[in-house]
Amino acid sequence: MKLTHSISLSAVAACLAIGLAGPSVAIAEGIVVWGGGAEDTPSGYDFTAIAAGQHFGLAMREDGSLAAWGDDGYGQCGVPSGDGFTAIGAGYRHSLAVRTDGSLFGCGWNNEGQSDVPSGTGYVAVDGGVEFSLALKANGSLVAWGRNYQGVTDVPSGTFNAIVAGHDHCVAIRTNGSLAAWGNVPGQVVPSGYDFVDIAAGTWHSLAVRTNGSLAGWGNNGSGQATVPSGYDYVAVAAGQWWSAALKEDGSIVAWGSNDMGQIEEVPTGNDFTDISACFRLGVALEIPEPGTLSLLALGAIGLIRRNRRGHWCH
Repeated sequence: MKLTHSISLSAVAACLAIGLAGPSVAIAEGIVVWGGGAEDTPSGYDFTAIAAGQHFGLAMREDGSLAAWGDDGYGQCGVPSGDGFTAIGAGYRHSLAVRTDGSLFGCGWNNEGQSDVPSGTGYVAVDGGVEFSLALKANGSLVAWGRNYQGVTDVPSGTFNAIVAGHDHCVAIRTNGSLAAWGNVPGQVVPSGYDFVDIAAGTWHSLAVRTNGSLAGWGNNGSGQATVPSGYDYVAVAAGQWWSAALKEDGSIVAWGSNDMGQIEEVPTGNDFTDISACFRLGVALEIPEPGTLSLLALGAIGLIRRNRRGHWCH
């Protein structure tokens, strides 16, 4: 999920000039995919948010409109036309979005009601697992619906500022910076502390970024997917089925774990990425335009964005 809102490059420059650029700023970017499925991406450099599902992708443009591509066997790519969206999330085979009025939209696989979004407004973020969905409200509370396998829709109390939904478990960051995890997480030891700023949930493993730029991983580690690399320069994480990826402060992407569909050896190279998402064997990233097309102020904004990404989901 994303808690960012789109803004034009000129507006970014203006925000920086008066010191207002922060987590709510997003640069319009292009989409890059690797690994398994959903290769036919939409063109353009006007995207501000991405979410990967199983063999399909979902993205939000700078104007608040949606684009979906890849496998549409359950109608998961049947997003509405027009603008008016502020956040997106993708489940295993369903798509979710938050409208500007704070209401929710859902489409795709609905065998357990995971695409039947609750009514009302006040939502700021949404994400999906296999047969359930999870949403964050503006007051910091959580709402979940769909199949309640292993208590995955029994959300914890308290206030939160980031959420992710995995295969059949969830992770969230509390407003005090600590982590909460629930659902199918037997034997998983959730890292302690109050310094977490980004999270990702894979099929049976989870990842997190601390304020010092280091990574934490826990859960199933059959392919080394929960054994995180060392270092203090990471800003975002993504988790697939048996593999993981992280975005570094310099805009490069690293990946580790299973390489059965090339998701490790085909990870895109370069230093022009600002966000990542993953699901199953699919990786998706946002790539900025060629540096020559951006002003120095906009390039500075990109650095702020990389340091302020919050909340990524995957399976």
